[in-house]
Amino acid sequence: MAESAKQHIDRIRKTKFSIGGAYNPLTEDLHQALKNLSAELYSKDVHFLMELIQNAEDNEYPEGVDPSLEFILTYEDITATEAPATLLVFNNEKGFSEKNIESICSVGRSTKNGNRKRGYIGEKGIGFKSVFLITSQPYIFSNGYQICFNETPRNRNCNLGYIVPEWVEQHPSLVDIQRIYGFGSALPTTTIILPLKSDKVKPVKEQLSNVHPEVCCFQRSRASLLENTTKIKSALLTLSGFYYMWRQKFPVKDENRVGRRSEVEEFLITLAFPFGDRLALGNSSPPGIYAFLPTEMVTNFPFIIQGDFILASSREAILLDDIWNQGILRCVPSAFVNAFTSLMKKTDAFSFLPVKESNYEELNDVRESIMERVSAEGNAPSRL
Repeated sequence: MAESAKQHIDRIRKTKFSIGGAYNPLTEDLHQALKNLSAELYSKDVHFLMELIQNAEDNEYPEGVDPSLEFILTYEDITATEAPATLLVFNNEKGFSEKNIESICSVGRSTKNGNRKRGYIGEKGIGFKSVFLITSQPYIFSNGYQICFNETPRNRNCNLGYIVPEWVEQHPSLVDIQRIYGFGSALPTTTIILPLKSDKVKPVKEQLSNVHPEVCCFQRSRASLLENTTKIKSALLTLSGFYYMWRQKFPVKDENRVGRRSEVEEFLITLAFPFGDRLALGNSSPPGIYAFLPTEMVTNFPFIIQGDFILASSREAILLDDIWNQGILRCVPSAFVNAFTSLMKKTDAFSFLPVKESNYEELNDVRESIMERVSAEGNAPSRL
C-alpha cells in the first residue's frame, strides 16, 4: 500500500529527526547554524517575497495551465497563533512531491536540477527558510500534505527548529483557507500560509506594494494581491511603465562552462529599454542587473540586463569573477548593438547608450565595448 502524506511526515520525523527516540545533541548545533544562516544571507525582509516569486517561477505546472501566483493578506487569525495578520500565497503548480517535502525538511538540498537546460533561479536550497524573517510558523498545504514548521524547537528529543515538519490537524483547516480564497473558485494546488510577526505587518504590506514592476518582464507566473479578504483586487506586478525588450541567444563557449550549468548550450540575454511612463521614474528605480529577479547591482546603464547569472549566496549581486557570468557579459555588447540598430527605427536610440561610467570594473569593460562597436557601425559618429 502506498504511503500517505501523513505517514510520510511521520516517517521523516522519526527516521531523520529521531522524534520518539533518543536525543541527538547535534540537533542543537544545527538549529543555531540554521538560525545564523537565515539572518546572514537574507539581510532584508524583501528576500522572503523574492524567494516566493522565485519558487513559483521554478515550479512545474500542468500542461496548458497559465502559471499564477496570488497573495492574500487577511487580518483573520485562521492559524490560531494570535498573529495580527496572515499572508496566504496561492500557486497553481503541480504541487509538492515526496522529494519536494524532503528537500524543504533539509538544508542545501534542491529538487530543481532538472531545470538546468532552460536556466533557473533557485539553486541555494535554502530559499524557503527566508520566510522565517516575517513568520515564526509557516504552513504548507499541497497535494494532501498539510504541515507547518517552527523557528523554535518543539520536541524534547529534537532540539531543532526550522526544518522539522509537524502535521496540521486543525487551525487552519481547508475550509478556512477556501473561505479566505473564496468559495467561487477551486483552491490552487499549493497554499503557503504565513502568520506574520507583529512588527512585520507594515513592512510586508509595503514590500507587496513596492515590488519592482520590472519583475514581470522576466517571469512566467502572474501575480496579484488581495487584502483584508474583502476581495478588492489590485495588481501587484502590473507593469506601470513600458520597455522595448530585446532577446538574443548566444552559444556557450567551452571556456565559460561550469559544473552548475554544464548542460546549458545557449546564453539567453534580454535587454530591456525603458520608454514612456517608465522614464519618469528616473533614478528612483534605476535599471540594473536581473537574474530573473532583481539584484541590487546598479550598473549606471540606461537599460536592464537580464541573464541566467550565477549569484552570491545572498542573491544581492552576481559573481563578477565567475567564468560563466563573464561569458554572459561578453555577449551583452553584441546584443546591445543589434538592439540599438533595431531601436533606431523606432525611437531616439542614443538615449540608451551607456555614457556614464559604472562602479564595477567588469561592467565598464562592457560599456567600453558597446561604445566602440556602436561607433564602428558608423550609425552616428557625431553623437559619440
